[in-house]
Amino acid sequence: MPADQSTLPLPAAFANDLADAVALLRGLPATPETVNDAQRSVRDWAAERPWLRAQLVVDETPGTARVGYDLLLEHPEGGSVALSAQVDDGIPWLVDHSSHWAAANILSVDGVGLSIGVALSAIRSLGVRDPRVHEQLVDHRILMNEMEDDPRPVTDDEMRRAADDFRRRLGLTTREQTLDWLAQNGISEEGFWGHAKMQARVARIRERFSGDPARRYLAEHPQRFTVRRAAWVTGPRPEPLRALLDGPVSEFASRVTAALLSPGDGAGLRLEAAAAVTPRLPEPLHDVPAGTAAGPVAYDGGHLAGVVYEVVPPDPGAPEVLDAARDAAFQAWLDERRRTSEIRWFWL
Repeated sequence: MPADQSTLPLPAAFANDLADAVALLRGLPATPETVNDAQRSVRDWAAERPWLRAQLVVDETPGTARVGYDLLLEHPEGGSVALSAQVDDGIPWLVDHSSHWAAANILSVDGVGLSIGVALSAIRSLGVRDPRVHEQLVDHRILMNEMEDDPRPVTDDEMRRAADDFRRRLGLTTREQTLDWLAQNGISEEGFWGHAKMQARVARIRERFSGDPARRYLAEHPQRFTVRRAAWVTGPRPEPLRALLDGPVSEFASRVTAALLSPGDGAGLRLEAAAAVTPRLPEPLHDVPAGTAAGPVAYDGGHLAGVVYEVVPPDPGAPEVLDAARDAAFQAWLDERRRTSEIRWFWL
C-alpha cells in the first residue's frame, strides 16, 4: 500500500507517487506477449492511488519484438505528467527513434507523410455525416479491455471461423481473391491472421449475449426483428433507379431484370432479393412497410432503390432471429459502454 498522502506536503506526496511510478514502469515486462500482464499490474497499482487517474500507454516499436510504456498521471495542481520507460538495449535514443520515423505516420504520398493526428482530424472534418470511424476506435479499445480478462489462447477453429467470416463479408471466395485484396490494402498474410485472431476474441465477447440475453432483447424489441421479403437494386447514380420504381411494387424485380438484359440500361446495376431478419437487410429497407417502395437513397458509396413485399413477426425460436438479437444486444452493450466511459483523445 502507498504511504498516507494526507500527512505529506503536496509536492512531497506527488514526489513519492512519481518515485513509485518510475519503479513500477521499470519493472513491467517488455514483450508484446506480456502487455496484458503489464496492464493488469498498472490497474492494480492505480486502484490504490485513485487521485492520480493513472493511464498506461503502450508503445509497440515497429519492426521489433519489444514494447515501451508511458504512464500518464494527473498532477494535483492541474494538468498531467507523462513518464516514459523504454527497454535498455544499448541503442542510443536518437538512433533508435530516427530509424522508425514512419511510426508517427499512417501513410505517405509522393514521399510526404500524413501523421496519425492529422489523419484523424481529416476524418472528423470530412466525415461530418458519419462519426463511426471515431466510435469504432473507441469500441476497439473497449473490446481490448474486455479481452485482457480472458487469457485463454485462441484455438485454430476460432481463427478459421473468424477468417472465413471476414472473407465472406467481403465476397472473397478464393485464396487468390483474398491475396489480391490484402495486396491492394497493404496488409500482409501475417497481418490478416492477426486480424482474424482479434475478431475471434471479439466473437467470444459477442457470444456472451447468446441464449437468455438474446431472448430477453428480442422480447423487449420484437419489432426490430421482423422477417422481410424484399428486393433491391444498387447502382452508381440515382436516376436509373428512380425509373425502376415507376410502376407496381409487385413488378419491381421484373422491371430490374428487363433493364439488366437491355444493353446500356443495366450498366452498373445489381439486383438482390432475400427473405431475411430485418437487421440482415440493407438499412434503407428496415422501416419500409409491406407493399411499399423506397429510394433512391445514398447507400454504400452508390445508391439503392427497393421494395418490401411482406413483413411477418419474428419466430422467437428461429436461429437466424436469435443470432440477430444476440448481435443487437451486444451492440447495445457496446454503445452503453462507450456512452459511460471516460474517453480522452490525445491527438484531437
